[in-house]
Amino acid sequence: MNNFVELSSEETHQLESSFEEVKVKKRQFIVQPGFTNMHRAFVVKGAFRAYIITNDGQEHTLQFAIENWWISDFNSYIYQHPATLFIVALEDSTILQIEYNQEQELKKSNHKFETFFRIMAEKGLAFEHRRILFNLTNSAEARYENFLLNFPNFVNRVPQYALASYLGMTTEFLSRIRNKRIKKS
Repeated sequence: MNNFVELSSEETHQLESSFEEVKVKKRQFIVQPGFTNMHRAFVVKGAFRAYIITNDGQEHTLQFAIENWWISDFNSYIYQHPATLFIVALEDSTILQIEYNQEQELKKSNHKFETFFRIMAEKGLAFEHRRILFNLTNSAEARYENFLLNFPNFVNRVPQYALASYLGMTTEFLSRIRNKRIKKS
């Protein structure tokens, strides 16, 4: 947080005491459709996947999170409406979570907290915008190469079917891209 706003020791304590450490087992859900997402989660250790299942049963991965990333069904969290996403632990994990009302109180109490959460929202929105534009304007191979280049820490920690879904392709097509890449090297 200190990369974005400078906090005094008292403010740091106030922030830290607003979060709860939670251990999450592999395959455990922290968000499920139909239930209002009451927490925003910061990943201390582990990996998560956020996805949606369409009416025809197809899964679409929207987000991954590993150490030092935030994850939530932000639409549900911000508007306090029922969630539409599943968020599942891909590994045994530890998160720091803040409850919605606690975050609102923090932001009311000190503009530094409001600034921090605003900056995180802006960065998240910009990231998603870049991702959508890149996915719409580039080939499947380019999307995969871009993911490898920008997120090398994720590649071996997320299942291939989830990565394929995130990149907007089938698992079989991702396998062909990977095999072609291996043959080149």
